[in-house]
Amino acid sequence: MRLTAYFVLAGLVCAWAGVGAQGLHAQTAEAAPAAQAAQQQATTDAAPPPRRVPVADYPIQEGYMDSGGVLIYYTTIGRGAPIVIVHGGPGGSHDYFLPYLLPLARQNRLIFIDERGSGRSQKLDDPAGYTVDNMVEDVEAVRQGLVLGKITLLGHSYGGVLAQAYALKYQNNLSHLILCSTFASTTEMNQVLARIKAAAPADVREQIEREEKAGLYGRGKDYEKNRYTNDYMIAAWGGGYFPYLYQNHPDANYDPTQVTGLPWDLYREMWGSNGEFVIDGNLKSVEYVERLHTIHVPTLIIAGDHDECDPVLSQEMHEKIADSQIAILPKSGHMTFVDQQGMFNDSVNTFVRLKKPKGGAAVTKVD
Repeated sequence: MRLTAYFVLAGLVCAWAGVGAQGLHAQTAEAAPAAQAAQQQATTDAAPPPRRVPVADYPIQEGYMDSGGVLIYYTTIGRGAPIVIVHGGPGGSHDYFLPYLLPLARQNRLIFIDERGSGRSQKLDDPAGYTVDNMVEDVEAVRQGLVLGKITLLGHSYGGVLAQAYALKYQNNLSHLILCSTFASTTEMNQVLARIKAAAPADVREQIEREEKAGLYGRGKDYEKNRYTNDYMIAAWGGGYFPYLYQNHPDANYDPTQVTGLPWDLYREMWGSNGEFVIDGNLKSVEYVERLHTIHVPTLIIAGDHDECDPVLSQEMHEKIADSQIAILPKSGHMTFVDQQGMFNDSVNTFVRLKKPKGGAAVTKVD
């Protein structure tokens, strides 16, 4: 009886063990992933947390925007509200702004444009396409293509002319306007250029006049005929202009004959063919003074106290634009952001962050 019971019991135990083993195997299989996950979590919990540091990387984005069939080069850097920056010349490129404007990228997204025919942008077969109006549309194409919304537009030298023309047409697309070392009237700028020429040392002035009388194009070797002669570049851009380009930090590498990449067809179309001291190309149509009162966006006007674009021109623009401020930087020529990099960038950063201009018509001579 006991023996029989024992075997019966043993059978039950064996049967239970078989079933239990299968169940245990299933439970173990189910539990394995959970155990692995728990182990990984424990390892993660034990690992030191990642260091949290301020982001200090400012990647560059570049590309081309199609503007009515013309490819316009742009490059961007920085974070924040957009500042679109247009260069001078006409026929320069964005390169001369760098590295001087880089500090602005810490608080703003900078969008540099090479205007049509300039720098890396597409060149035209017909120079007649190089006009202020067409370049206004190029700026607008970049703004729309990059989905920038309202922008601050900063223009230097000829770029300031372009910025005024943009504001006169597309004012609603601007949050701020910054006009640097520029002019609103070609008639008045020609008067300034005549004064610069008259103030040049006698030997420099004589060289300039001698070269202009002989004709500035079509002379010399075949490869020289479509540009100024070296003698004229040295006299005009060296002896004549240099004192009005730099004051505080003259560029030790400046060479008036090194104009690699200057699109001479564009330059002649817009500036003219009769030398540096008279604008008689299509820029002679630039007469904005009596229209400036229609600009109502906050505007900052910057010039150097020894600027090629006489500060008197900046003062006139300031008087015509009601919601404007003006900063005349000391010991500065035309390249204000080189001569006074800190002052220039501080002026721009402070201005674009104002909720409302202080009093509307501030005058600042930065010392």
